[in-house]
Amino acid sequence: LPLEADRMDECEIHARLILAVSGMHGAPPSAVDQLAIDTTLAKAVTQEHSPAYGADPAEFAAGLTGETGPERRLDLMLRLGPYGLTLDALRAHPHGIDLGPLKPRLPQVLKTRSGRIELFPAPLAADLPRLRAALDETPDSGTVRLVGRRHLRSNNSWLHNTPVLNGGSNRCTLQVHPDDAARLRLADGGLARIKGEGGELEVPVEVTDGVRPGVVSLPHGWGHDRSGTRLAVASARPGVNVNQLLDGSRLDPLSGTAVLNGFPVEVSPLPSTGC
Repeated sequence: LPLEADRMDECEIHARLILAVSGMHGAPPSAVDQLAIDTTLAKAVTQEHSPAYGADPAEFAAGLTGETGPERRLDLMLRLGPYGLTLDALRAHPHGIDLGPLKPRLPQVLKTRSGRIELFPAPLAADLPRLRAALDETPDSGTVRLVGRRHLRSNNSWLHNTPVLNGGSNRCTLQVHPDDAARLRLADGGLARIKGEGGELEVPVEVTDGVRPGVVSLPHGWGHDRSGTRLAVASARPGVNVNQLLDGSRLDPLSGTAVLNGFPVEVSPLPSTGC
């Protein structure tokens, strides 16, 4: 669909973000497309299985069609693909092109050294003792494991500003098992303080057997009370931002990924304020 005069399409938005984070802020978005084409071709012309093998990258790039940078990138991917297609060829067949029956590609596409699908690679096997030790850990009296939660009505917070989808189960509450609620002196509908390595939050308690003992659940995507938030409906029921409990120091030792779930927190009751 044609864009309004002051609107950017998704490709341009992505390109401008890339330019900003790469220190090229102010350069035209087309610079990102050209960089992607140049980088891809520089590799493709050296690979024997590539349709561009041995070609001059500049000449190959000059033959690309498309009215925009993203279209030229699409044309490049089609030309480098296994069927030798082009963007013009697809446009000439608006109802599609029959590429024939599917062909088996295993073990061709496997990149493991063994040539097999490795369901239990050595790094995972070596990490099992750490996993077993973690399962045997005895939590402190006031410590539980916090996991996330998402609501069908909120879709990662995108729908929090839609009035008709507010209410019901779409609430920012701390779900606690009845056994833990009794142990920690938490009351259903009362307030609790959650304390993590990065900070602490105050949140209403929801006592339920939908979570297991020793685990509490807090949904992500909330915290709409920050300064500058322009969401009138959502800011009226802001909830809390679970990420404020983390300081960024927890990392998965195998992947290096930030740990956002299953981390220990301290939970204690707060006097109710009637909210």
